[in-house]
Amino acid sequence: MAAKGSWTKSLFIGLWTVLNFTRKLFFNIIFLAIFIGLIIAIANQENDQLTVNANSALFLTLNGKLVIEKESVDPFEQFLQESLGDQPENPEVLVADVVKVLENAQKDRRIKALVLDLHGLSGGGLDKLRTVANAIEQFKTSEKPVYAIGDYFSQDQYYLAAHADTIYLNPMGSLLLEGYGRYTMYFKDMLEKLKVTTHIFRVGTYKSAVEPIMRNDMSEEAKQAERQWLDGYWSQYKQDVANARGIDPTNFDETLEGLLAKFEAAGGDFAQYALENGWVDALKTREEVRQELIEIVGEGDNRHGVNLTAYNTYLKVINPPMPKLENGMDKVAIVVAKGTILDGEQKAGTIGGDSTARLLRKARLDDKVKAVVLQIDSPGGSAFASEVIRQEVLQLQLAGKPVVASMSTYAASGGYWIAASTDKIIASPSTITGSIGVFGMFMTYENSLDYLGIHSDGVGSTELAGFSAVRPLAPEFGQILQRNVENTYGNFISLVANARDMSVEAVDDVAQGRVWIGTDALQHGLVDELGTLDDAVVAAAEMAELAQYDTVYVKRTLSAQELFWKEFFGQAMTFVGKWQFASADSALVNEFKRVLKEFSLINKLNDPQGTYVLCLPCDVR
Repeated sequence: MAAKGSWTKSLFIGLWTVLNFTRKLFFNIIFLAIFIGLIIAIANQENDQLTVNANSALFLTLNGKLVIEKESVDPFEQFLQESLGDQPENPEVLVADVVKVLENAQKDRRIKALVLDLHGLSGGGLDKLRTVANAIEQFKTSEKPVYAIGDYFSQDQYYLAAHADTIYLNPMGSLLLEGYGRYTMYFKDMLEKLKVTTHIFRVGTYKSAVEPIMRNDMSEEAKQAERQWLDGYWSQYKQDVANARGIDPTNFDETLEGLLAKFEAAGGDFAQYALENGWVDALKTREEVRQELIEIVGEGDNRHGVNLTAYNTYLKVINPPMPKLENGMDKVAIVVAKGTILDGEQKAGTIGGDSTARLLRKARLDDKVKAVVLQIDSPGGSAFASEVIRQEVLQLQLAGKPVVASMSTYAASGGYWIAASTDKIIASPSTITGSIGVFGMFMTYENSLDYLGIHSDGVGSTELAGFSAVRPLAPEFGQILQRNVENTYGNFISLVANARDMSVEAVDDVAQGRVWIGTDALQHGLVDELGTLDDAVVAAAEMAELAQYDTVYVKRTLSAQELFWKEFFGQAMTFVGKWQFASADSALVNEFKRVLKEFSLINKLNDPQGTYVLCLPCDVR
């Protein structure tokens, strides 16, 4: 028996050794294949130089959401995505890149026309669309033709298309401008059926971030506040598009009855409706568009059959992978604060209390930096992390370096907290800001577990010990948490009052968690003026009394290892890529994704005291 057992043990050991060897061999072969592919790609660099085709059309193919800062992506993961032609889950387009491409192409003699191919654009906020639109208008001063072509145009896509000289829509396509709305799901009844106990602590009549948990519908206060800023947002969209197209701002269908009448007159054809309404200049098939472009720039050996230079190619040509040489000039530094505000260290695309404060500190300790612009695109988050960042703003001011806040799409709640103490706040007319309110929230599951026959019991040395989500919350502890939220709100409105030279009562009147659009925020004294990032840079330079200066973005210093892999995979990615991406997600799937994203965001919140200055209803659709 002993011999038999020994033999069986040896057999299993042998089988495991073979399996383990096979596993290692398999993954090593994959690694070697990738590594060899990289070496070949890099070795062929001289033979595969990216070029701008002479007398070509620049195809501005924007795939993804317009952002002021891209989310951090692992270089190896990015390389695999591009080499395999996979679409990133949430593709992003840097606004600064688009503007730089258009500025260069305007003066580039090799570029004879601009074609806006916007089918992959997924929005990004009216302020970012306006920045790109202004760059398109500037390009048009070169007298090079600008075309917008599409089978369909979404509302955001059409905003840019409206700035083209000519808009062509496919005869089987459609275009519908539906306005902006804010609708969400409410879960009070569901949580009650699951016997989940919700504990909500908040200050602010209009602080509606927690309403989906505590109600089955939107409160009248929330409807009033949101309708005001949504109407303002829509009004700006209509005015901008009407100016670009040379049409009357009243030429927008805002009732189903009015839309139905025009739709019937167009024979039930969305494309014909768009043409008769003046949204597009002509209905043309893809082949008709292709032939017209060929007449301007000639044929090309690509899937379009047109002599073109792709946006990504042009961007790589004008952004060679080489370090920028220092010129010794004084600098205005731009620190980007984009995303939800979380405590601690966070990667690009999310604001970390420690990591963003460190960027501000880096600017403060740089003798060449004389002023700082804090560019904000955030709905808020952790109150503690927001205060850590604000304290570093104060340190910059103590060092004699003026700080100007530039508000992008959002600078609400915690996003306003970090802006409040700057020397000047410049918002976009469409910035969603304010939301000066505080909340805390968590759930306990004692009733859910009791229904399942599960109970929690034990002893502690004090009444404070043993706090758990599986046990009821003591009323006294709930009162402590509510007082903490009230104290944070008091600190919030006090710091705003001190920074904005307002009384606490005046701040409270426009606070209470209410969201304001940039134009209204200006009237209520929450911002100093309306403008762009460029305006903020000029203002910062004037405050620092700089006649000549350079503008630089302050970024996290990469470690030697991170820098190596970034450059290594960056070279390889020059030779791989995919022309364009498209999404086929249904509206229902997208809605569930959005709801899950909100819950995922709540799970990521990590304020040490559980108090948040966050505006969840700050997205527009």
